[in-house]
Amino acid sequence: MVNLNRANSAANQPMGAVRVKIKLTNAIDEALVSRGMLNPNMLRVYETEALVDTGAVRTVSIVQQLGLRIRGQQIAQYANGSEESIGVTEPVIIELAGRETTEATLVTGNIVLLGQTVLETLDLLVDCRNQRLIPNPEHPNYPVMRISLFCHFPSILNKRIKRKNSGR
Repeated sequence: MVNLNRANSAANQPMGAVRVKIKLTNAIDEALVSRGMLNPNMLRVYETEALVDTGAVRTVSIVQQLGLRIRGQQIAQYANGSEESIGVTEPVIIELAGRETTEATLVTGNIVLLGQTVLETLDLLVDCRNQRLIPNPEHPNYPVMRISLFCHFPSILNKRIKRKNSGR
């Protein structure tokens, strides 16, 4: 029988929210600066603390500070099961832990949430016990993206599907 009531166990230590410092940059501004079409002083950057939300697929950002345009709407489902149509932004450069990625973000309010797509792209794992993000121990010095063989070689997938459908 497993004792789930271990009063002095490390497993009973509180595992609160994981918050990290991140830098958000308007990716459109960045592109214009790199092409000499925008004064670097006009680049909109916002540094803040983000709440890591492993239940969120996408990252949620703040529109006003970055001057982001809402490109469309998407249905979001909250933890309580309710759904709402929310804005999807232009691309944002997200930097944390010495790594960066670019993605469209969702807009829900004044809090920045760091979702799964950023964590996976940057190859970061959540250390709940120490309330921090850590690089994947399998490759701690750089992020590695996992790509399905079939994404790279669709002809292999097509051959397997044809064989399966032909009964071989």
